[in-house]
Amino acid sequence: MNNLKDLILKYETPGPRYTSYPTAPHFSEAADARALAQDAVLKDAPRSLYVHIPFCKTACLFCGCSTSVCTDLKKADEYLSLVELELELWKDFGLKKCPLEQIHFGGGTPNFLIPEQILRLGQIIKKHFDISKTCEFSAELDPRTLTQEKVEAFAKIGVNRASIGVQDTNLEVQKAISRIQPQEMNLRVFEWLRASGIEKINIDLMYGLPLQTRENFRSTIENAVSLRPDRIALFNYAHVPWMKAAQKALEKYPRPQGAEKVELFEDAMAAFEAAGFEYIGLDHFALPHDELIKARENGTLQRNFQGYSTRKGLDGFGVGLTSISQTENSYRQNSKLMPEYEKSVKSGVLPIARGVFLTPEDHICRAAIMEIMCMLRLNFAEFENKFPVRIKDEFPAAIPALKEMESDGLLKLTNSGLEITKTGRLFIRNIAMLFDKRLGAEKSIYSKTL
Repeated sequence: MNNLKDLILKYETPGPRYTSYPTAPHFSEAADARALAQDAVLKDAPRSLYVHIPFCKTACLFCGCSTSVCTDLKKADEYLSLVELELELWKDFGLKKCPLEQIHFGGGTPNFLIPEQILRLGQIIKKHFDISKTCEFSAELDPRTLTQEKVEAFAKIGVNRASIGVQDTNLEVQKAISRIQPQEMNLRVFEWLRASGIEKINIDLMYGLPLQTRENFRSTIENAVSLRPDRIALFNYAHVPWMKAAQKALEKYPRPQGAEKVELFEDAMAAFEAAGFEYIGLDHFALPHDELIKARENGTLQRNFQGYSTRKGLDGFGVGLTSISQTENSYRQNSKLMPEYEKSVKSGVLPIARGVFLTPEDHICRAAIMEIMCMLRLNFAEFENKFPVRIKDEFPAAIPALKEMESDGLLKLTNSGLEITKTGRLFIRNIAMLFDKRLGAEKSIYSKTL
């Protein structure tokens, strides 16, 4: 079978994006918060810091992030005070002033903050951590509420990479998703960033949105390439109105489905590759000089809650509302609701709401899944040297399924393992799911793999 439409019909199913393993639905409120906190401070080593800024000035109807609409800047001041208090609690718990090799501001909209608040956040971080000279310091930015003064403030505290939300440049699509953002606005932001010394720039696009067609999406692709970013993330719109009620408003518009949706991705992939971008995996593309390419080559590419990222091996330390952290052996997540988060930190209690410790079996599954997601292959011999298992014995149900996928042209099985084909890249989540021993009844809550 090699007809794309037939393959989509066969393999389209809900499934994880594997930004973690175990995935977030397996985090438990019953997990021992104190044990999770102790695990977080065990290693005195460089870290990756994530700071969640939950505020947005307006709501985008497609959004699946943890955000809240806010117009009161005093709320941001109050929130920064809570973040600072949370870090003081971690210091009291034993967290040392370790170096940061990576910092990421996510949201929400980090540039909801005004310049003075941005500078304050920078000072909070420097008070509790040492920022390495080689630190990758990135911030997610929304051109609609960005100013040159805000860009200069981000640059002043050390931001050296920006991730720009674009999604789509077609006006009718923008109206449908409630995000009006002319290309001229994107160009202006790129000029501000580069003038301030922030020359490493990613852009985020989204396919599968209401009213997108192959014709109008080609214009979005051309506009994206013309900006000459270092990376492009092309996300598959996840329609999950049972989780994000605002998305119900999009159901009055036609959305590309199945093969039509995959054609949007294929058109974009061809255009990006023609422009010199290399495909990383799942939804990321990067120019040859970019750190993501180097990380894939040297084995330090990873999946985390920001998607594909460099600096594999660093503990991820998240602060702020709903932030997720990870160590080698655990994941933990802060409270999702502001009243709970505020009450916790003001009461002198770390705001850990849920988490999970990995079992020995989880370590095996995670290694296999992340190798597939990051390297587009799985070397059986290398894997079996690392873990005291045989792939065929550990994942017996995967073997016949892999052989069927090989006959469908999604991968190649060799004496050393499996290699994913160009067609198989579109089905990478399906392939990874074969090595997920936790996947069960919760499967239906995930977005579709295609």
